[in-house]
Amino acid sequence: MVTMADVARRSGVSPSTVSHVLNDTRHVDPETRRRVEQAVAELGYRRNSAARTLAGGSSHTIGLAISGLTNPYFGPLLHAIERRVSDSGYVLVLGDTHDEQSMEQRVVDSLLDRRVDGLIIAPSNGFLRGLAPRIIASETPFVLIDRSLDLQCDQLIPENRESVRTLTTHLIEHGHERIAAVTGLPGLDSSVDRARGYRDALAEHGIDVDESLVVAGDSNPEVSEQAVTQLLSRPDPPTAIVTLNNAMTIGAMRAVKQAGLTIPDDLALVAYDDFEWSELFQPGLTAIAQDVARMGREAVDLLFARVGGSSAPFERRVIGTALHLRTSCGCSPQ
Repeated sequence: MVTMADVARRSGVSPSTVSHVLNDTRHVDPETRRRVEQAVAELGYRRNSAARTLAGGSSHTIGLAISGLTNPYFGPLLHAIERRVSDSGYVLVLGDTHDEQSMEQRVVDSLLDRRVDGLIIAPSNGFLRGLAPRIIASETPFVLIDRSLDLQCDQLIPENRESVRTLTTHLIEHGHERIAAVTGLPGLDSSVDRARGYRDALAEHGIDVDESLVVAGDSNPEVSEQAVTQLLSRPDPPTAIVTLNNAMTIGAMRAVKQAGLTIPDDLALVAYDDFEWSELFQPGLTAIAQDVARMGREAVDLLFARVGGSSAPFERRVIGTALHLRTSCGCSPQ
């Protein structure tokens, strides 16, 4: 188990200075504070959560900080988390971070002010630099979901790279070579890994990547709609598109409709992230489905183990996905 002395050695200060930083009991030079907080994050230092509960009492609440609560992806996830938390006699308190570091800061600060017993967080791309040291120093157990970071903590993420490789390979097997990819928010491991999966599939089949076909959708329907509209207006448009999350799929489908094109006759479209109603689309959407309910349940289980004082090694669980074949890729109706 990492101790305060370990943090002191890593940051080159005394244990008492580490204590002052963690407890905010004395002014500490900003550069020294930064080194201590960095060491806390790198080592994964945690003070004993059981002792914290005895000292301050349990609020019997769990905080959930995620982005895009209107996104269909989060419905099953939120339901699974809330059910698991409720069955354990706790209340779930949630906040929408909008994938913005400043909003994430406000949401998490508010949850910490409520003295939640634990946090489940889908981190923004600024989480590691901003909030991570503060949450660790607060002694509040936490689990990351959906996105992985280089941080000593429990994490649950979907399988990304191989899933998109499979999805893109399926388009290649339908004869497509000019395949566009609409990528997500920059700086997130999920965006990077999904883009790598797309490139892996092309490379494995000897197809050069046309960088002009890799466009940023920023996990936003409006941005992806504009990006796909520009792709389709080219003199040499793609014959197929893979969108790398469901928000961008919505934007892509709007662009295709406005261009007067028909899926899959004029353009094949496949997506990472399945919708509950994907099979009701005309044509049905070929998509990678995540098991977000499982992710939610396991996140709560890991968190409650930490709340109970577990000092077991941190886990990084990768939750498998499934390819749902429908007709938007060119497959015959099943």
